[in-house]
This record gives sequence, C-alpha cells and structure tokens, in this order.
Amino acid sequence: MSVTIGRQLPSLPVLSVPLAVIGGLAIRFGAPLEPAGATMLAITAFCIVLWIGNLVPPAYTGILCLGIVGIAFSMDLALVGFQSPATWLIAFGLVMGEATRRSGLAEWTNQWIVDRCMPVSPAANPHQTYRRLLVGLSIGAFLLTLIVPVAIVRVLVLAPILLEAGERFDSKRAGLGLFLGPLFVTHYGTAAVLTGGSPNIVVVGILESITGVTITWTEWFALMFPVMGVGRLLVIVAVASLLYRPEPDLQISNVENEVRAMTGTERRMLVFLLAGVAVWASDFLHGLHPVYGALFVVVLSFLPGIGVVEFEGTLEDVDFSILFFIAAVFAIGDGLARTGVADRLAEGLLTIVPENAPLVVVLGIVLLIMIGLMFVVEELAAASVVTPIFVSFATDAGIPVTPIVLTEAMAFGLHVFPYQSAVLVVMLAYSIAEPRELIRMAAACTLAIVLLLVPIQLAIFGWIF
Repeated sequence: MSVTIGRQLPSLPVLSVPLAVIGGLAIRFGAPLEPAGATMLAITAFCIVLWIGNLVPPAYTGILCLGIVGIAFSMDLALVGFQSPATWLIAFGLVMGEATRRSGLAEWTNQWIVDRCMPVSPAANPHQTYRRLLVGLSIGAFLLTLIVPVAIVRVLVLAPILLEAGERFDSKRAGLGLFLGPLFVTHYGTAAVLTGGSPNIVVVGILESITGVTITWTEWFALMFPVMGVGRLLVIVAVASLLYRPEPDLQISNVENEVRAMTGTERRMLVFLLAGVAVWASDFLHGLHPVYGALFVVVLSFLPGIGVVEFEGTLEDVDFSILFFIAAVFAIGDGLARTGVADRLAEGLLTIVPENAPLVVVLGIVLLIMIGLMFVVEELAAASVVTPIFVSFATDAGIPVTPIVLTEAMAFGLHVFPYQSAVLVVMLAYSIAEPRELIRMAAACTLAIVLLLVPIQLAIFGWIF
C-alpha cells in the first residue's frame, strides 16, 4: 500500500494553463516593445506554452489563438492562414492520403514491394530477407514523400503495412527495424521536397506572405533532394540496420506473398498521383503553386465515372482539425511581422552572428537556433516564430533568403523526443515501439545526419549562393 503525504503536485499539462496566462501577461506588460508588438508576442508565448503542455489538443489551442488574435487585432489577421495556398495544400494532402488508402493502392504497393524484395528462398536466409525488406520498404516510404504532402498521412498509410511485414519474423528487433526504419525515412525525408511535409509548406507560405518571394518545387528539389533526400534515406537505413540487427537464430514464417493484379481503381489512383507530381515538377514552366497539383489529384479522385472514392465517405474519415493549428501558426507568423516584433528580434540576431561571417557560418548558426528551439516548441510552432525573424535578418544582413529558409527546413525532422513532433507521437500510438526505443532511434538518426549530411548541404549552399 502506498501512502501519499500532502497534496499531490499538479502535472505539467495542468500547470501549463496558469503558466501560459502568467507568462503572457508578463510579456504584455513587461516587454520593451510597442503595445501592439507586446500583445502579439504575449499571444505567441501563451499559445506556445499550451502547445508544450498539451493539456488540450493543439487544434483547440489554434482555435483559441485565432479568437484572441481576432479580438486583439482583426479577423483579417486571425484568418490570414485560411487565405494561404499552403493551408489548402495540407488539406488536399490529407484527402490524397485517404483516397490512396481507400483505393487499395497502398495495400497493393506493399504486396508488390515485398514480392520484389523477397529472395527465392526467404526462409533459407532470414537475415538476408530482413535486410532486403528493410531496404525495399524504406525506398517505398521515401518515394511516398514525392506524392503525399503530409508526413502524418504517410505514417498512417504505411504503419499497418509495416506492422504486417514485421509479423513475418519471430524477432521483436526485426519488427522494430521494419516499423521504425521506413517511418523515419518518410518523416525525415520531409526536407527533400517542398511538398514533403507541413513544416516546409508553412515556411514557404510565411515567406510568400511577408516578402512575396517564392521558392518553386523544382528549385527546392534540385537543392535539397540529393543530400537531404537520398542522403537521409541511406543514413536512416544504416542506423536501423545497426540498431535493430536481429538475433542469430532469426526465423521467418508466412513467406507466401501472392501479388494480385492491379485493379482499375488502383491503377487510376496511381495515375492521378503521378499526374499531381507532374504538375509540381513542371512549375518552372507554368508557375502554378503546388496547391494546384494536389487539387488536381483530389478533383480526379472524386470525378464521377473515373474517380476512385466517394465524396461523402472519404471526407468523413479525414481529420481536418490540424488546419486550425496551421491557421494559428500563420496568424502568429504574420502578426510578428506586421507588428515589428520580427524586426526587433532580427536585430538581436544580427548581434549574435559575427560581422562579415561567411554564409556557411551564418547558416550553421541558423540551423543550431532552429534545432535548439525545437527542444521546447513543436516544429510547426517553431517555424511560425522564427521564420519572420530569419527573413527580416536576411534582408537586413543582405543575405539571400532562399538558403536561410532551406536551412531552417533542414532542421525539421531532426528530433530526439516525441513531443517535438506530432509525427513521432503518431508512431508511438501503434504501441510497437516504447518511448525509449523511439528516442534512441531519433537521437541516432539526428546525430548521424548532423555530422554526416549537414556539412555537405551547407557547403553546397555556400558554393551556389
């Protein structure tokens, strides 16, 4: 029998509410800023503390943020996020992921990959079978970043498939490797392409709303895909192979994997997705925002006669609550820029960066600031706070804004703890990996990427810009 002396201390989530209120008020009346700037910074701090505490869903805090910004400033500022194409790109990405799952294409692709990875006699050499499955499924998860814009959606599509693949082996290590390896590839691969994940879309959206500068899909692909895409794929597969090497007596069961022919529905869905990628990859010709590529896929998926899913049923299963979180992020970013807070903080950043420092040094400092901030703030919230600051800093320092924003995006996915990203929280929800295992995998991948790939990418930026 346990005995509790005195009153039990409140948990961190419960404490987050009074901390958010006290912190917000302290900033509002104590910050050396104009009243509008102090108010905006107070709202930002209030929301960040609630997001960290996670007492209520992030989307609810987003709605609360929109209401406070609307009252304190204007509904025009509060709803600026819903006017951004980036928000609707994420919304259409959610629908694309659900359509891919409902059409059966995700399940068929799993069968096809497993069939191609299986050796002639899978049971004769289980370790070889495991390695081939790990590589094949990771490549498939990586390619999915090209066609499904939201990392959480990719995880939800892939997780059941990876669990089934892991159940073929009698080793928990093998199951963890086949589960975590491909999921980390598709999550960390977010930086490879502009449409790879919500953080990239948010950063580019804030950049466009503040400066009017646009980074095209093809420009992002050319600059980031080789190192932050293919490089991360190789590093994460290597890390998963080392951390989750199966026992010597590994056994495999259920080696049968009959690949059925693609149905017409699955074939059409694949064509639709490839058509969307074609729109993104040709933006240097037509200049259309990536949202049009996603919209094109969604329209085709629902089109009577050739579509693959029904309108009502599909939308009922899509959780659009994240859009309120995204809208709040945009409102914070735009508000910090409008009220001059971003400029004031950028001036402080200028004092940190050595005068006449090479671009590579500046980008390294930006990366470290971003990684450090994500230890206390979820990556999307961090993007909303620092992007206006970095943009103002680049303008004042006469530095090209493109490498600054791309360096910021490099930090996305470089996590250690689950609270830093909603994607990691979703991985934990499947109960195959304990928090300790997830932290170990995330820390190893982040450390390897920072040591091996980041210097190469920064050197490329320094050479090009």
